[in-house]
Amino acid sequence: MLSPSQSSRPSRICRQGLLTVVFALAVSAATAAEAPPVVTVIVDNAKVIRLPEATRTVIVGNPMIADISLQKNGVVVLTGKSFGATNLIALDKSGGMLAESTISVEAQQTSVVMVQRGLERESYSCTPNCQPSVQLGDSTKYFGEVSGQATQRGAFAAGGNGAK
Repeated sequence: MLSPSQSSRPSRICRQGLLTVVFALAVSAATAAEAPPVVTVIVDNAKVIRLPEATRTVIVGNPMIADISLQKNGVVVLTGKSFGATNLIALDKSGGMLAESTISVEAQQTSVVMVQRGLERESYSCTPNCQPSVQLGDSTKYFGEVSGQATQRGAFAAGGNGAK
């Protein structure tokens, strides 16, 4: 037969374990409640999002990752510029924070084939035929050549820079 001190030891351990679990759940719930919503956009693509109508100022933490263009009535055009994550904060006219979001800029996964040759990488968009499609992380030489061709083609289409 167990003495009263021995029989209460397991219940004390259970209570301490239960308190630890309850505390951990409370902390994770509080953290989840405080985490701003995540808006995902593909690099080199735009997404329309809506902020509160009272928004007067929008701040992007790292404009090298994402850029925004504030339109009327709280509409924002969000453009992914580089891979990574940053934040977006909406302020009212007195500087009070109305909203905060995490912006996640990701690579396009569909129809892009990456060719790795040693340390050199080239990207191709295969929809349905494969064509060069520069992506962040491609080798400098490949990126420069394909980007240069695209820039030159755009200039020709606009009627300038050598187009006769």
